[in-house]
Amino acid sequence: MILRQILRLSSLFHSAVSIHLRRNIGLSAIVFNKTKELDPVQKLFLDKIREYNTKSKQAGGPVDAGPDFQKDMNESLARLQRAYGEGDLTKFPEFKFE
Repeated sequence: MILRQILRLSSLFHSAVSIHLRRNIGLSAIVFNKTKELDPVQKLFLDKIREYNTKSKQAGGPVDAGPDFQKDMNESLARLQRAYGEGDLTKFPEFKFE
């Protein structure tokens, strides 16, 4: 009886340790990859994402969106307001639980 419990606990301990080690190895691989130099395609991709991020912060919304985009967005918002009622559809709803 005691031997069974010891074996069961050792298998639980073994699985917990193996999961912990796998997570740590996975995280250390990510950290190691960040310190290495990126290949040119990855670097270009990250540069474009950062550039778009700064442009969108300056513009306060989508970058290089013309009047057609704004027109389509207003039509979609009007259609959604007709279907789901009133309120600001550009913000995430606030839930209050009592």
